[in-house]
Amino acid sequence: MDLIIQPPVHRVLCADCGDVIEPNSANLCIPCLRNSVDITEGIPKQSTVNFCRNCDRFLSPPAAWTQAQPESRELLAICLKKLKGLNKVRLIDAGFIWTEPHSKRLRVKLTIQKEVFTSTILQQIFEIEYVILHGQCPDCTKLAAKNTWKALVQVRQKVNHKRTFLYLEQLILKHGADKDTVSIKEVKDGLDFFYAQRSHAIKMVDFLSAVVPIKSKTSEQLLSTDTHSNTANYKFTYSVEIVPICRDDLVCIPSKQARSFSNISPLTICLRVGNSVHLMDPSTLQIAECTSPIYWRTPFDSLATVSDLIEFVVLDIEPSGQTRGKYVLADAQVAPAKAFQSGGAPAGGDMDIDGSTGGSDAIYHTRTHLGGVLQPGDTVLGYYLSRNNFNSDAFEQLDPGRVPDVILVKKTYPSRRKKPRARNWKLKSIAKEAEEIEDGVKGAGRGALGRRGGLDRARVEADYEIFLRDLEEDPELRNTVNLYRADTNMVAPTIKRGGRGKAMDVDSTALATTLPAPEEDGEDEDVEPDFPEIKVDELLEVFDDLAIADDTPPDVV
Repeated sequence: MDLIIQPPVHRVLCADCGDVIEPNSANLCIPCLRNSVDITEGIPKQSTVNFCRNCDRFLSPPAAWTQAQPESRELLAICLKKLKGLNKVRLIDAGFIWTEPHSKRLRVKLTIQKEVFTSTILQQIFEIEYVILHGQCPDCTKLAAKNTWKALVQVRQKVNHKRTFLYLEQLILKHGADKDTVSIKEVKDGLDFFYAQRSHAIKMVDFLSAVVPIKSKTSEQLLSTDTHSNTANYKFTYSVEIVPICRDDLVCIPSKQARSFSNISPLTICLRVGNSVHLMDPSTLQIAECTSPIYWRTPFDSLATVSDLIEFVVLDIEPSGQTRGKYVLADAQVAPAKAFQSGGAPAGGDMDIDGSTGGSDAIYHTRTHLGGVLQPGDTVLGYYLSRNNFNSDAFEQLDPGRVPDVILVKKTYPSRRKKPRARNWKLKSIAKEAEEIEDGVKGAGRGALGRRGGLDRARVEADYEIFLRDLEEDPELRNTVNLYRADTNMVAPTIKRGGRGKAMDVDSTALATTLPAPEEDGEDEDVEPDFPEIKVDELLEVFDDLAIADDTPPDVV
């Protein structure tokens, strides 16, 4: 067996302390080497970071403002960019040292390496303290200075209700389309979105065209020009108009346009509105899709809206077997709900136009697309065509013998709403400024609602309640918005979120209300058993970076 003889290890004495060490290029031990060489030289031990309290953003060198949470990767990257001389060493590790949540100091621990002599690498751990300096970012400065917007998006819909904008508001919040807005103003027929950059306004118009049928027009205003540098300063305005047809509206399509839609019957109801309008003939289940370009070439209005719906009671229903998706064609017998209420007209009396009186012989036969959800005894909302006069040329051209007396639209649950019930869910809302009204009072947020009453207040409350009921009764519509779990035991303050001065609107008095007491036995017998309850797993948790709006309607403008 051959023996391997290890060469002897030579030892030398440290030049400073005299300890026996292995030889190196400096002939110094590690403690003496650290005392004589400081690899952190040239790296400041204190620095500053700029923070905007209005939009909760940090200044990231050289001039970008970034949203960053405490002790996050984004904030650590901003802190490291502020250090000079860090490019001369190798960064091994970096992390935050815990400080008080409300402290204006950030402590960061760094581990670096550097080659101090030939084949001699030294590693050192040290701490850097950052001081948070509060100030305003350029966007918040422009917002505080007023009227410094660069681009404006004017969204309008010429209807007598706000249900479209209530739904559009939830879509904007769900997809974060409001993050670049400088401010939002609520005007008579819609909303105004102000932006600091033109590209942000173009992005908003593209988002609106993807979720609702619109037409847009662009205009620009020259503010200043420089003939020497051949530059000019403009303000841009984008006018967006939404199709004035909403969900559950009664629509009479012009005969020529109806023939182009696969010869559909002109009398239809609007099933839903996305980037196009979906219309259905309830007597045949035929569906037509009207896109935005087609509509604006030959525009038409709704004959009646949800405010014209009347309650009917289903006496009998017989499905015909024809189906289309979730819709089932059926023959139904209905009577006005007022005909079965006490205190009405004598038996055999007819029913007035407003449905105030009725009799047992007020029975109507109609075809409906709701055969899959209606049962005898249910209450359904519908349009009373035989008792209405419509100012429409397209409706006058229809054959009177083919116009039904009643068109049913959707099932309703009147017993469920006999007593006020607190909902277990809430909606998030955007804080909007209100348009200046005639008496010179300008309100922001929901506070302006209390200063204006009368018909406007009642109308907005009715529109908001209809929108909430639509969310409860339609799972497909509910899936397109974010519902949040209501916390009735806590009062959430108005909390500003990252978005250049925007705040979430909240009414503290509504959040402080508690759920009603449990009902006694037998008191809930008449409540519909198939009422569509919203399950808890469909709700999102309430986080600290948002506040939840109550079940009161938005501002009246």
